Amino acid sequence: MSPATSRRRIGVITTSRADYSHLYWPLRELAARPDVELGLFVLGAHLSPAFGSTVQEIERDGFPIQARIECLLGSDTDTGMAKTIGIAMLGLADALTAWRPDILLLIADRYEMLAPASAALAMRIPMAHIEGGEVSQGAIDDAVRNALTKLAHIHFTSTPTARLRVISMGEEPWRVHHAGAPSIDHLHRSPLLDRSALEARLGLSLAHPCVLAAWHPVTIHNDTNTEADALFTALAKYDGQLIFVYPNSDAGGHALIQRTQELASVRAATHVFVNLDAVTYWSLLAQVDAMIGNSSSGIMEAASFALPVINVGMRQQGRERAPNIIDAPAEAAHIDQALHRALSVEYRNSLAGMQNPYGNGTAAQTISRVLAEAPLDRLLIKAPAPLTVTSVQHS
Repeated sequence: MSPATSRRRIGVITTSRADYSHLYWPLRELAARPDVELGLFVLGAHLSPAFGSTVQEIERDGFPIQARIECLLGSDTDTGMAKTIGIAMLGLADALTAWRPDILLLIADRYEMLAPASAALAMRIPMAHIEGGEVSQGAIDDAVRNALTKLAHIHFTSTPTARLRVISMGEEPWRVHHAGAPSIDHLHRSPLLDRSALEARLGLSLAHPCVLAAWHPVTIHNDTNTEADALFTALAKYDGQLIFVYPNSDAGGHALIQRTQELASVRAATHVFVNLDAVTYWSLLAQVDAMIGNSSSGIMEAASFALPVINVGMRQQGRERAPNIIDAPAEAAHIDQALHRALSVEYRNSLAGMQNPYGNGTAAQTISRVLAEAPLDRLLIKAPAPLTVTSVQHS
């Protein structure tokens, strides 16, 4: 326990609108526990005006921020991404020294998460990780996620299959908890906006057919936007309403933003939003007719609305998916065909009664309970995984 209090200190890393929306309900549960002292370390895109300065949302929600770490470079290159990790590590080393948590909570697979994981490892701070054991072969996120899994001491997985995968990586089963994806908690616990309230908040009228587009750089490619041509070609031909949300702060993100704005300037009924808070975004998923892009939200959260999703290209390759996903290669003709299928009444009707494999809205309770009760004296030293090889050949 921390020296100044008998409460357990839980530190939480958040770098962007995306992970904060997933963390909201675990943070609420932790903040409500009398045996927990909660502290947030805020960095990356949260502090960038170009990405909406979303630290203000955290401030409005009232969560205690222990440190704000300026680290995000705006160079829009992979070199900038690498340097961002280094700058973040320097700031986090000081921040974690000033307010040293008993457990540090990380989530998902953003490259920035390598910085707090490395700092905490050097400082012998036990780590918990959310959403390990998943697969997304088309992004460096996949390698980041696996690295975080091996560095972490407690795991919260989104699906039973992901739990088995984490255990297969050598993690002791008692450390690995199937919690479900915490973003699904929003859909069960947060009051979503009805159509008229959503239109008022967005400042537009939602007309049918309305498609939400969420497209991010494909960071496994040397040219992270090599698949974008096909998407924008197909969307230029689509004649319904189109709503874009900004991409992640990855290499090539600024070029995508410029291309999106150029499309919106010449295409009617096209709207671009820099940042949407979690409730507004989930409410939008409930109201649009389809989603298109390569975002994990199309895989994980859209299924709770039985929303047709066209998943384009390789970014989400290998991730578990529900029947609402229509996979399309990054070719304009295939995307166009998939879009027509997704908007058909027959396809939408076929999704009635489907289940979301990523959870039922109880993740936050599991995460907060385990973090508050996990035996601190057992966390740092991991038992080696048993060998299954029956014989070893020597050369």
